[in-house]
Amino acid sequence: QVQLHEAGGGTAQVGDSLRLLCSASGRPSGRFVMGWFRQSKEKEHSFVAAIMWSGGAEYYSSSIKGRFIISRSVAKNMMYLEMNNLNIEDTAVYYCAASTTSADYHSPSAYAYWGQGIQVTVSS
Repeated sequence: QVQLHEAGGGTAQVGDSLRLLCSASGRPSGRFVMGWFRQSKEKEHSFVAAIMWSGGAEYYSSSIKGRFIISRSVAKNMMYLEMNNLNIEDTAVYYCAASTTSADYHSPSAYAYWGQGIQVTVSS
């Protein structure tokens, strides 16, 4: 069982940076994939980024690639999302999630464990 908790959201202006944190209790194993998803109003969860807990592979959606960076610290049981050059379209509730399979890392249905979500609001 893995429990996830997000922190670090808030408000920002266009062009600013924010860093999201996800703390994981229950110690994810090496086979886990950790991901970030976001949900804006009246839309489904959309994939943002994912990383293999064991290290090595990172995956990004095309909408944020080059602006966001995913990372993790196994020693601290933490995952991070560095969000740079934010724009209005990045406004959403952001969720961290954990999956025991890497096959569908972009699909919300592949993730069994979810945090409660945290709001990120970007204004002009």
